[in-house]
Formats: sequence, structure tokens, C-alpha cells
Amino acid sequence: MQTTQKKHFYTTKLSRNVWSILGLPFDAVNLQEAMDAIIFAIDNKQRCFLTTPNLNFLITAQSDTDFYQSVIESDINIADGMPIVWLAKLLGIPINQRVAGSDLFAGLSALKGRENKISVFFFGGQEGIAEQASLKLNQNSVAMHCCGYHDPGFVSVDEMSSDAIIQKINQANPDFLVVALGAGKGQAWIQKNKQYLNAPVISHLGAVINFVAGHVERAPIFWQRFGLEWVWRIKQEPVLFKRYLFDGLAFIKLILTKAIPLAIYDRYLRCSTAYNVPVEVGIDESTVQRISISGSVKSTELQKIRCVFNNVIDSGDEEVIISLAEVTYLGAEFVALLALLQNSLHEQGGGLVLQGVSMRCKSLLRLNLVWNWFV
Repeated sequence: MQTTQKKHFYTTKLSRNVWSILGLPFDAVNLQEAMDAIIFAIDNKQRCFLTTPNLNFLITAQSDTDFYQSVIESDINIADGMPIVWLAKLLGIPINQRVAGSDLFAGLSALKGRENKISVFFFGGQEGIAEQASLKLNQNSVAMHCCGYHDPGFVSVDEMSSDAIIQKINQANPDFLVVALGAGKGQAWIQKNKQYLNAPVISHLGAVINFVAGHVERAPIFWQRFGLEWVWRIKQEPVLFKRYLFDGLAFIKLILTKAIPLAIYDRYLRCSTAYNVPVEVGIDESTVQRISISGSVKSTELQKIRCVFNNVIDSGDEEVIISLAEVTYLGAEFVALLALLQNSLHEQGGGLVLQGVSMRCKSLLRLNLVWNWFV
């Protein structure tokens, strides 16, 4: 990732190369690009909320609005799970490799030639594991050092968000805050406290603390490549069996009822004349910001729409109405862009309304599992 790209990445979320996979936005980045983005955030002291959605994230987000919102509000989402990559391949989305949070952390830890080591704070983990991870990291890493750790115990998110705990983390002045509280509680804790924390990079990387501490052994590469790491994890942590069983059954249901129908319908539309209708964007600023879009909104036609959306954000309008009545096709990148626009408007105290949505577009949004977020 070139310097200009990294600056652009952090200038606006709407400039990200992000795609919707069954309702969640994923950045189409490889491991090196993800590492570059993290290093840029650290070196330039820019906030980066890194989220690593895997199958469990995908399933949980379907029923947990706050959890879904934590992913939408993240600055970068990497595909941490082979099922995500398989879904991307099925849906024709250019996310070709898994970027595991543990691989990202290990890659940063092994960086050579850095003048200043990346300071890490471990928050959470089982009793004694964060301390052990701290010792092991300081012994073995060439590019990282642990500047502190804290085990809050099995308490509520509110109890582990006290001023004393936040102050302890900030006084350690970490570059990278690694949270390990379980996905739901971890994302909730980050959402509640990120505005009060001074660490440039914050992420819930639950398994990383165990791997660094040597408490759990990472699955061999062969197992990882073929999506069998969950079997290895169950072998070492039997308590995970119930979660993996539930997620696996839910995944099969999603494949049969959403992913395959979406893939078939999307391919059908791509072969029709509707796919080649040029995109047109119109703006009416008479009362509220009204944007009308027509034509086939595919990834190669998004630059003009991105510019319009960025101008909408910069204008500070409280409500934006987008008419999709004349849209003949909308792709996964535009679906993700809509979700990010809605979130940016929400952060400014505004909202997004979709108007005149055709049955074709409504079907695509429903199969993408985002329709309920816009009604």
C-alpha cells in the first residue's frame, strides 16, 4: 500500500475498498496491506479501530444490533476466517485470502528495521494469561514490547470501564491495545471506551493473548488453509465446541437461504441488459439533501457516487434521501458503501432514507442481509 493510499484510507471511510458479505463490510486487503494500515496509524497517531470478523461475527451480527454497529463503526475489517473467503468466492467478491488477526499481530511482531518498537497493552484473557503473554512478548519479539496488561476478571462491561482502568491503560501509552474478553463483550467494551483511550490502534484479538503466552498452540498451516483450524481449537479448548456447532449450523442455513440465492440472482442480473445501464447521479438540495441514482451501480462505476457521498458528509446535512427507483443493479461494494454512509450520517446526528426502492434492489438488499438496517 503506497503512502498516498494509506493517507486516503484514513481520510474517509467512504474511500475504502470495502464489500458487503451477508451484511458485514469487509476491506479487500491482504496481510501486507493490513499491516501497512496499522503501521501508518501507529506512526501517525491516527485512531484505527481494527475488527477481525469471522464466522462467529457474521452469525452474531444477524441478531445483535449493537454488535453489528461495532463492525460498521470500525476503521478496517479484515476477513478472519476461511468461511468468509469461501462466501466471497461464491459471491464474486475480490477477497481472496484470509487475513487472521493472529497472523497480523505475528507479522507486526516480527517486523525488522523499526527504530521504535510497537508498544502493546494486553487487556483481558484468562487469569494470569495476559501477564504471561507480556513476558513472552518482551522476550521474543523484535518489533514489539508490552507496556502493560490488565485482567479485569469476570465483571460487567461497566465495571471494567472505570476511570481507574482507563487511566491505567492511557498512562502506559500503548500503540496497540489488544482486547481479549470474548467477541461480544470485547466489541462492546471498545465501543464504550474508545473515545477515552489514547492508543492509536485498538482491536479485540481474543486468541492472540493465548497464542503469545503459549497457552494455546496455533493450528498447523495446512489446517488453516483448508478451514480446519476450528477442529484444532476444539481439541485444545473443548469449551469452544458448542459455539462452533451453533455457528456451523447457522452458516449452513445462511448458505442455503441467502448466499446461494444471492449468487444465482446476482449472476442472472450480470448477464442481463440491466447490468450495462450507465450510472447517473443527480442531486437536489432544495429542502433536504436528495440524491437520485439510476443505472447499474457496480464496482467500476462507484467513483462519482463516492465523491457525492463524501460531499454529503462534509456538508453536515442531518438527513439524506437516496432514490433507488431507477437503479437496475447494485453490487456488494455499493451495499457496503451505503452502510458506511448511513453510519457516518448517524455519527453526525443525521440519518439516511432509501426512497422508491425497486423490487429488484429490495431483493438484493434482503439477500445481502442489510434491508432491515435501512427501514
